[in-house]
Amino acid sequence: MKKIILMLQMVALMTFSVFQTANAADAVYTSYFSSKAVSGYDVVSYFTESKQVKGSSKYTFEYQGADWYFSSAENLALFKTNPVKYAPQYGGHCAWAMANKQIAPGNAPFWTVYNDKLYLNYDKSVMDTWVTDKDAFIKQADLHWANLEKEF
Repeated sequence: MKKIILMLQMVALMTFSVFQTANAADAVYTSYFSSKAVSGYDVVSYFTESKQVKGSSKYTFEYQGADWYFSSAENLALFKTNPVKYAPQYGGHCAWAMANKQIAPGNAPFWTVYNDKLYLNYDKSVMDTWVTDKDAFIKQADLHWANLEKEF
């Protein structure tokens, strides 16, 4: 049963990736109708509070063509000082999909900070699969992302 569910998820992600081609050229994933990175969540909070926190329109910053939202002036300042440290890997695209040479959105609730880097995944079951072999998935995703970055 688990194999069937995983297979269905892979088909769904591959289908979704066809529709994401237009956004694949963007360095940071945002939805079609928004310029918010990470759906407006404060990426610094994943590191400082070990949880997702919704950002505020009072604390925003434009970086790599996307609008980043923060929950406090302090988190905004931390991000401005070192955005590479806090921005999610693969521009906020799903880490598992990236490892499988696909493009799918990463979603704020399905996150992992690993080796001081933020990774997002599409949903809980994808994240559960990804965490079983993070190092191997990261290695593959890094290779695929490096090829995509050449297109930016």
